[in-house]
Amino acid sequence: RNIFSEPTASLNERDSAALLDLLAGFRAAGISSVLISHKLNEVARVADRITVIRLGKVVGEASPTATNTELASLMVGRPVELTVHKGPEKPGEAALVISHLSVIDHRGHLVVNDVSFEVKAGEILAIAGVQGNGQTELTEAIMGLQPRVTGSIVLDGIELRGESTRKVLDSGVGFVPEDRGEDGLIAGFTIAENLMLDRSDGAPFVKGGTLQLGSLAEFAEQKIVEFDIRAQGIGTHAGKLSGGNQQKVVLARELSRDLRLFVAAQPTRGLDVGSIEFVHSRIVATRDAGTPVIVVSTELDEVVALADRIAVMYRGGIVGIVPGSTPRDVLGLMMAGELPD
Repeated sequence: RNIFSEPTASLNERDSAALLDLLAGFRAAGISSVLISHKLNEVARVADRITVIRLGKVVGEASPTATNTELASLMVGRPVELTVHKGPEKPGEAALVISHLSVIDHRGHLVVNDVSFEVKAGEILAIAGVQGNGQTELTEAIMGLQPRVTGSIVLDGIELRGESTRKVLDSGVGFVPEDRGEDGLIAGFTIAENLMLDRSDGAPFVKGGTLQLGSLAEFAEQKIVEFDIRAQGIGTHAGKLSGGNQQKVVLARELSRDLRLFVAAQPTRGLDVGSIEFVHSRIVATRDAGTPVIVVSTELDEVVALADRIAVMYRGGIVGIVPGSTPRDVLGLMMAGELPD
């Protein structure tokens, strides 16, 4: 018996298909396999039986002929809208212009190599690629988290390369890091305390060096409702929340400021389909409000659903920038380093 847990998480489209074919081959040879996955299309493609687990308990079984909508509803416990509703973009002028950006990591390796692109106001640029091709370091460079960076990062005419992360945030950049537990939240802080992390040194939460508890409580109560954060109250520690609710706290904090750029790295990693539905809707709403958005994702379904344009990274460089309507098989080849026609 073989057990595979999220085996395609770091694979491109072509390699994922090959692995699923391997599972089918095991079945034909009389070898049983257990596939643990949140990717509904993959489950439906290879499964003979489907067991759904929610909150650590088996909540039902389904046939491989069940629709994705049926499976998603069973997983979440309510009807779920799997389609991202996104009208045509209305892009403005280029707000973020990145020119000849390169990053050398702590090992002395060139991990981002001469990358150039722009993001317009009111559009979503998705950066696609297999994990480990420079996407993490690119977002860290934008946020001032990489010390060895060359090139240019200009937001609304202001150069941000070389600035501190504090200065980048104060310049109106909202950031959802790819590891919310490590970089997005402080587990031992309450929801309210986590919601003020970007604004802990001034109004409206700090005045004359004194924390304004009333203002913070009022703000936190509003965000719990607005972002549908499921918790006993604003005093709940972030570490006690589910992954989806932790991500909602991060989103609530970052999207509650006046933003000139929103960067979301792996925004739905490890989330259930209900939380994914919510996160996607907020990303689209941010774009529709005229804010330039960068979404970095290894999930091709997410890239295709959200992107107005797609930049594909491979070995630290950009293979190409293509329309959001580009076929998935073409994107898969680009993620393997093949140039588009």
